[in-house]
Amino acid sequence: MVKDTKRRFNPRSSIYGRVVISIAALSVLFFVSFGIIFRQVNERHLNKVCKQSGSNIGSIVEGSLYHAMLTNDWPALENTIDVINDLPGIEDLGLYDKEENLVYSPFSGMDDDHSNPNCKDCHEGIGSMFNGNERSFRILNLDSDCEMTTIDHDFRLLLIHSPILNEPSCYTAACHAHESSDPVLGSFVIRIPMEALDTAISQSSNDFFMLAAFSALVLIVFLMFFTRRTIDRPLNAIIHASQAVSQGDISTRMKVDTNLPQDVQLVSSTFNTMLDNLQAASDEVEEWSHQLEQKVQKKSEELMEIQKELIHVERMASLGKLSSSVAHEINNPLSGVLTYTKLVNKQLNNLKFDAREKEPLLKYLKIIEAETKRCGDIVKGLLDFSRKDQQQFAYKHLHKLLHDSYLLMEHQMQISNIAFYEEYKAENDLLNCNENQIKQAVIAILLNASEAVIENGDIHIRTSNPDPAHFQLDIVDNGYGIAAKDLPHVFEPFYSAKEKVSGIGMGLSIVHGIVQNHHGKVEVHSESGMGTTLSIILPLSQPADPG
Repeated sequence: MVKDTKRRFNPRSSIYGRVVISIAALSVLFFVSFGIIFRQVNERHLNKVCKQSGSNIGSIVEGSLYHAMLTNDWPALENTIDVINDLPGIEDLGLYDKEENLVYSPFSGMDDDHSNPNCKDCHEGIGSMFNGNERSFRILNLDSDCEMTTIDHDFRLLLIHSPILNEPSCYTAACHAHESSDPVLGSFVIRIPMEALDTAISQSSNDFFMLAAFSALVLIVFLMFFTRRTIDRPLNAIIHASQAVSQGDISTRMKVDTNLPQDVQLVSSTFNTMLDNLQAASDEVEEWSHQLEQKVQKKSEELMEIQKELIHVERMASLGKLSSSVAHEINNPLSGVLTYTKLVNKQLNNLKFDAREKEPLLKYLKIIEAETKRCGDIVKGLLDFSRKDQQQFAYKHLHKLLHDSYLLMEHQMQISNIAFYEEYKAENDLLNCNENQIKQAVIAILLNASEAVIENGDIHIRTSNPDPAHFQLDIVDNGYGIAAKDLPHVFEPFYSAKEKVSGIGMGLSIVHGIVQNHHGKVEVHSESGMGTTLSIILPLSQPADPG
């Protein structure tokens, strides 16, 4: 079973988290962009409305003052200005001459409840604020340094500058003639409070931002819900299925939801198809593995049988090499038996026995007994060595097996005039082994060594414990050695580094197989002309009851 592990939401490492971040960022960008656009459009619209309203108010004020100015009726002019100042929506109205001096205003700069109406008190002149020959507008913000805003207001002021142009009706009038060369006779400045307009702007801005924020929130919620259903859930399904497959469960399948987008359905169906193919491939590989295992087992059994046959063939070949020396081993004690038998026969012919005659007779009979037993032991050793291997392992002391092998080869070494030595220094020699195979391996190595040494050569059998867990056997000769190019091939079947070889070249190959069968290893150290040391390292055994 696959554990259902919950995914931690990490916006920086998950696709869904990045989608959510992108949606939030785009929503904020949309909100800010739409706010800027709204502000710019609203500002242009309000400026247009202000200018239109200011132009209309200027035209009305100019029309109201026209007759009084034309007739130079100052009382009527001042009265009209006072009436206009009292109208709602008008902060004040000031009349200026052509030198931009304040001619008349209902208010003076000393009033505590009204700001200074004279522009020249804080500016160089009206020309520095407006275009002198055209009707123009200016908005005084709440943070303006102009003295017209010294009285605290929570709204802005719209300044309308309307020049009084020298028209033909002015310079041709009889009451007060002006030169026709004077383009401007004066001007009036109207201040209009923008309290209602600012309130409307603030209200509309608040309404807009509330609507925009609500719209952005609804959009974000909708997009998150949509992406969670179409992106996050399918991704979670793919991740859980992938985790199941990574843990070995290839039977899992993804549900193909027809309500999801087509590409998500395609991913799910493709994933299922991949798992189907993987399941089929896994079943096929498992079947092949089972078949291969059976074939390997069958071939291994065949190879084991072949190896047994090769071991027996090599044993018989070694037995053939030993046969000549064994003949001498058997003939010599048999000759002694024959001679002493004749002597006993002669003694038996004489029926008179005394003590002196009886003692040699008993001595001869003991010699016959010993030599006959010796013949039996030699023949028994040859029979044991030539017997077919049964792969029976038992706990044996290797020093005894090595000494038995030494006795089998001793006479042949004497015939070849080779000094043959035993040096058993291993303190622990107990091993779970096949007795006959160990003897066969040792005799094969000794035969190779005897063929490699010249007359008056030396062969040593040495044992040691390189560590508490292993037993090492070294067979050392002072023969002509093995060339470096031949060392990698000494364990190959039918390969021999000797110039004159008797046998079929299977000796060391069989030795290698026997040592591997005992979980050991074989090492060869040799130089051409410097002799050879062949080492067998075997793991020691600790039987429960070695008996």
